[in-house]
Amino acid sequence: MYAKQFDDVVYVSKSNEQELVPYPLKTIKSEKEFFKIVKDLNPKHVIVDNYEFTINHQKEFKKLFPHIKLSCFDDEYKEYHCDEIINHNLGVSVDRYKDKAIVKVIPPLIREEFEKEKKKRYRKRGIFLSLGGSDSANLTLRILKIVKNRRIYLYITTANKNLKKIKRYAKIHKNIKLYINKDIAKGMAKSKFGIITSSTIAYEALYMKLPFIAIQTAKNQENLVKYLKEKKYTVLKDTNGDKIKRGILGSLRHLKRQHK
Repeated sequence: MYAKQFDDVVYVSKSNEQELVPYPLKTIKSEKEFFKIVKDLNPKHVIVDNYEFTINHQKEFKKLFPHIKLSCFDDEYKEYHCDEIINHNLGVSVDRYKDKAIVKVIPPLIREEFEKEKKKRYRKRGIFLSLGGSDSANLTLRILKIVKNRRIYLYITTANKNLKKIKRYAKIHKNIKLYINKDIAKGMAKSKFGIITSSTIAYEALYMKLPFIAIQTAKNQENLVKYLKEKKYTVLKDTNGDKIKRGILGSLRHLKRQHK
C-alpha cells in the first residue's frame, strides 16, 4: 500500500509467502542478512515495519549506511534512531514523540482490494473471523467452538501453528468456510459481523463499515483499543476461561439487535 508511491520496490521479510507480496521478495533469517541485502542493493530509501528491528539495529544501520534514508513504522511511541517515523494509526498524538520533527502521520493504509469490494453488493451473512496471520494468542479454535453452528468465514495463513487442527475442525463443521492465504476484503464485504484483533485489521473493518468485536492480543494495541472504546466499539481484553465466551456471545447478541 504505502510502497505504491515508490519505484523499483523490493520486499524483504522473514516470511517466504510470496503470494501475499506484490513485489520481488527476498527472505531473510536475521538482521545480519538484512544488512547484507541492503549493502548489495544500495537503495536510496529503506522502510522498516518490524518490531524486532530495535533501536540498536537502527543505530547499526545508520552507522553502516549513513547515506540511506531510514524510515520506521511505529505504533508504540518508542524512541527511534532513524530519519523518519511513520505512524498510520488513528488518534495519533505527535506530542508523545521525543523528536516531533521526524514524525510523519499518515491515514490508515487501505489496500485497493477493499475499495473494490466495498463497491460491490453482497447479501450480508455470517461472521468474518480473522485473528492475525499467526494467531499469536492461539484463539481461533476456541472462538470457533464458542460461535458454533453459525456461518463463519474464517481467514488464516500458513503461519498459524494450529493450521492442521483448524483444517480438520473446518472439514467436520460445514458451517465454516476456510480461506488460507486469501485476501480478506471479500470476506469482510459479505459478512454481517466480524471478530478480529484490535490491530491494523480494525482499520480495514472500519473502512468497510463492518460491525465487529475486537480482541486485544498484544500490548502494542493499547492505543488503538483506547480509540475504539472512545468510538463505542466492543473490545475484549480478557481472553481467559469463560470470560471470552460471555464477552463474544453477549456482544454478538448486542450487534444483532443493533442491525436487525
